[in-house]
Amino acid sequence: MKDPARRKADLIVEAARMHKAFDLVLLKVDHLTSIADYFFICSCRSSRQVQAVSEQIKELLKKKGGYNVFGVEGQTQGHWVLMDFGEVVVHIFHEPVRDFYNLEGLWGEAHFIDLGRDEPEDRMSETLQ
Repeated sequence: MKDPARRKADLIVEAARMHKAFDLVLLKVDHLTSIADYFFICSCRSSRQVQAVSEQIKELLKKKGGYNVFGVEGQTQGHWVLMDFGEVVVHIFHEPVRDFYNLEGLWGEAHFIDLGRDEPEDRMSETLQ
């Protein structure tokens, strides 16, 4: 049986994929900080998509897991939305903002959880060329 924090993280990943977020990263950070067990990070192509992904995550976690978000920051601007689900902290970035803050580099000692391929087809075709 999965631990409750990982179940919550998996629901977040599912919700982000439903709204075509990309570059999904799940970091296990429980050995580095006491604020969360996992950080989830993803990118979106527009501020409107950032807002839609955050709403989808909030709704899916409530519907499928009965989980409530403790706090949300950045929803109005849609450049970087931070969501606190207790054991899981969610970072949803407009793509250029994510590159600037480089959270993966900042938390480089975290354990990266393999989420499989999540890139949209147009990004995959760019990579192949």
